[in-house]
Amino acid sequence: MGVTRFISGKLSFKGWIARSSVALSFLVMIIAVAVSSGFRKELRDAVTSTTGDVQLIPSNLDWLSGNTPISGNPAYLPHIDSIPGVVSVSPAVYRAGIVKKDDIVHGVLFKGIEDSGFPDSTALAVSIPSRLSDLLGIGPGDDFNAYFVGERVKVRKFRTVAVHEDVAEADDRLVVHARLSDIQRVNGWDSGQVSSFEVKLGHNYRSVAAMEDVSREIGAAALLYSSEDDEPVVSVSAAEYNPQLFDWLSLIDFNVYVILALMTVVAGFNMISGLLIMLFENIPTIGILKSLGMTDSAIAKIFLRSASSIVLKGMLAGNFAAILLCVLQDATHAVSLDPENYFISYVPVHLEIWKIIAADAASYLLIMLLLLLPSLFISRVDPAKTVRMG
Repeated sequence: MGVTRFISGKLSFKGWIARSSVALSFLVMIIAVAVSSGFRKELRDAVTSTTGDVQLIPSNLDWLSGNTPISGNPAYLPHIDSIPGVVSVSPAVYRAGIVKKDDIVHGVLFKGIEDSGFPDSTALAVSIPSRLSDLLGIGPGDDFNAYFVGERVKVRKFRTVAVHEDVAEADDRLVVHARLSDIQRVNGWDSGQVSSFEVKLGHNYRSVAAMEDVSREIGAAALLYSSEDDEPVVSVSAAEYNPQLFDWLSLIDFNVYVILALMTVVAGFNMISGLLIMLFENIPTIGILKSLGMTDSAIAKIFLRSASSIVLKGMLAGNFAAILLCVLQDATHAVSLDPENYFISYVPVHLEIWKIIAADAASYLLIMLLLLLPSLFISRVDPAKTVRMG
């Protein structure tokens, strides 16, 4: 083993194209993994903050009209809190409405939450989504009228105290955040009535499969432990509530796998070309080593060691450049996107070390396996002819 290491250190690998290809391939792979993780984190966090990972809503599904409240303290609530993966359970009150500013009218969904963070001194305070802010031309400190249609039309004047990003909201479901008590009064409810419960799950339970499993457990607990006074509810996961969003995330993940495979193959075949060039340039050396009694496998190890060193150097260079670019993008949001198509106005990046290590390890192993092909050339070298060439 010491001999092969010594000889491989004396060999020169002149395939600069192979070096550059490996570095560029790993650069693209790490950026693809970081962007995929970034989209998943931003959108999943947005879904969690907007609707929760699981919702408990009235079984008649008429929970946006303000006509079907459920108890704010049902008997099954403690049992849901104890389900593995459940982080918190929060009540919410919803009411569909129409907002008007000057001549502009738009339908929105008002959502009342307990921990709004709005100043107590501001009556009917709300936080509006950025798209609604742009549409109505209003910002913090501005007022607007909202109309709620029922047996009679109710009109309320709200004060805008903040503008939030509406990452996970559809065009027809712009959500205006308000105090829980304010929307309860709009609906004509008392403090013990709510529209739904929103359940937040731990990060390890946010895959579609895990989320749906917990959703079924929550639904079963609500059915099993409800009292006679509790209204019937059903459990709906965020994947059911936002199927287009999760389908889009799955498509991104598929594209990342394709990119990883393509970049690994490109780097692998460029390394094969580089190794073949190296073997052709060192045919006399191979002949001398064979004449000295070195086996084909031992000679192959020498060249594979040299190639492996190039792959590792290219991998480190690509990783360093990719991480630097990701840090800059995360800090500056320099690369922007159309939120109409991508939900987010910039390219999100999120560096997960274990994913980077997994991508590096899998790609390195595959490239080294591909390099076994040109090493078969060594068995065809005839020492008697090649030594004379030297």
